[in-house]
Amino acid sequence: MTMRPDPTFHASPRLAMEAPPENFAYTLLLSPDFAKPDALAVIDVKPSSKTYGQVVHTVAMPNKGDEFHHFGWNACSSALSPLAGHAFVERRYLIIPGMRSSRIYIIDTKPSPLEAKIHKIIEPEEVFKKTGYSRPHTIHCGPEGIYVSTLGGGKDGTEGPPGVFIMDCETFDVLGRWEIDRGPQKLHYDFWWNLPRDYMVSSEWALPPQFENGIVAEDLLANKYGHRLHFWDLRARRNVQTIDLGANHQMALEVRPAHDPIREYGFVGVVVDTTNLEASIWTWWREGGKFHAEKTATIPPEPAPKEKLPPLLQGFGAVPPLVTDIDLSMDDRFLYVSCWGTGEMRQYDVRDPRKPRLSGSVHIGGIARRTPHPNGKAFAGGPQMVEISRDGKRVYWTNSLYSTWDDQFYPDGMPGAEVMADVGTDGGLELAKDYFVSFPEGYRPHQVRLEGGDCSTDSFCYPSVWN
Repeated sequence: MTMRPDPTFHASPRLAMEAPPENFAYTLLLSPDFAKPDALAVIDVKPSSKTYGQVVHTVAMPNKGDEFHHFGWNACSSALSPLAGHAFVERRYLIIPGMRSSRIYIIDTKPSPLEAKIHKIIEPEEVFKKTGYSRPHTIHCGPEGIYVSTLGGGKDGTEGPPGVFIMDCETFDVLGRWEIDRGPQKLHYDFWWNLPRDYMVSSEWALPPQFENGIVAEDLLANKYGHRLHFWDLRARRNVQTIDLGANHQMALEVRPAHDPIREYGFVGVVVDTTNLEASIWTWWREGGKFHAEKTATIPPEPAPKEKLPPLLQGFGAVPPLVTDIDLSMDDRFLYVSCWGTGEMRQYDVRDPRKPRLSGSVHIGGIARRTPHPNGKAFAGGPQMVEISRDGKRVYWTNSLYSTWDDQFYPDGMPGAEVMADVGTDGGLELAKDYFVSFPEGYRPHQVRLEGGDCSTDSFCYPSVWN
């Protein structure tokens, strides 16, 4: 614990953008066949370094079968909230949940990312006993603790609805369920918030039987995956409104509120419309005391010959975009959209949040396209988990979604890779030819976290002052 606020905490998004650039990227590695333990890779992202774009440290876990997916910090800029009870915590520990095992690892990144090591392991029995939830998914650091969303209720994942639980950000004890009144919420996926406005928004994916062994085509075509947004009173911990996007809009995944807390809007990506295979971006906003949501951008499927399609898609004769991640730049200007199926990273100018304008695009990988990297290397899979530097000049992404889904959509295999694109001053994307991270055979990369914080980690409590 320091005796002053962590210098990587920033009162506003603008101040975060002015901070020094990242030196390291942390990337989760999963073993898709559970042959070896999952791991955390530390990557050198300093352009002047002799080891630029290389894995310079690895933390291997002691257990197999965890299925690493999303992770986050123990503390972030939300600690500067005037309501914070932990003013002097550090952005020091990475909280890594095993989505399949329900085990949680606490990784200490001090004194250096090159010496990152396991600090504590929380066994699944503690999670089950204290929360009644399983399959931990998303980590967000709030002013008073660590929030963890889950995908399963009970040990087997179907004993009641999943939800959110709280961990102590210093002892890492599991405290208990967050919800007091969940209302109609029965599925879960992502969540985030506007702290000064005192609301949270959450989304829906599926229950464990619908994703752990691969996508269940019958359930998808019957519109049984998640398609609703839930809005919560953050302090009262109760559901205040639910918006159904329509049953055909299957799998409403990542939610990205505006970073500047004065702005009461945000975005969510929908994986697929079962009526036409298109993907979509939706904008939500609050007006007149109520939340509203509308579809503001669509991405069509791409026709493809049967021989280029996996068995799952051959009957459709097309590749759906499969929007599996979105991320919003710190200045709330650009929304990045991962089209994992068609192999495209899209950049939208969202300064008018209800009228996104396509401002940049690059292709790499893809089910049918299979576009190589500009350096000539093959790239299996497609753009998946995306992370943006605080200054908005670099966009990193990996290629793996989830072990069993990878195998269904990319049955020819998926060697792990991480790439980066440079962002133009006025928008536009260009893949960096000198940044292509390969990982040890048998590992696939998922989410990326940047040293000092990034655009899907930090929550801010004070408005930016733009001159």
